[in-house]
Amino acid sequence: MIHRFSRAMMTAPLLWAALVSSAGAEPLAATVIKWGLLGSWSVDCALRPDRDKGALLTYEIRPDGRVMYRRNFGDARDENEVVAASIEPDGQLDILVFFPSLHQTREFGLKLQHDGSLRAIYNRSQRGDYTIRDGRFVRTGEQTPAQHRCGNST
Repeated sequence: MIHRFSRAMMTAPLLWAALVSSAGAEPLAATVIKWGLLGSWSVDCALRPDRDKGALLTYEIRPDGRVMYRRNFGDARDENEVVAASIEPDGQLDILVFFPSLHQTREFGLKLQHDGSLRAIYNRSQRGDYTIRDGRFVRTGEQTPAQHRCGNST
């Protein structure tokens, strides 16, 4: 699997975020809009957000143009900045997210399914440690679940 984000980009999140901001956030925002990422997603939108049964994941564009990734686990929430995004020829969206509370940047790939849901194809740390690889959780080997758009999000 070849990804467009270099190791240097992943190990220098603050520098990379500054470069993205200075270059203008509009191309990043345009990429996530074009792909259809904006809005809230969950494994089951009818359930309250829960760490084990499905978090509510929201992608939004702030008035200043930054793309934010909010996670609601029910008992905990956080907000993180998407610092880069690209669409692969096969339609996969690769995004790079800086998590201040974790002091790390993670890269993940998402694929839209025919029914409009999305699935995580990979998720890896800045050191290259995968939690999801080839659409499966590394720890269990189980396929990642489909996430559905919740509410009136666009």
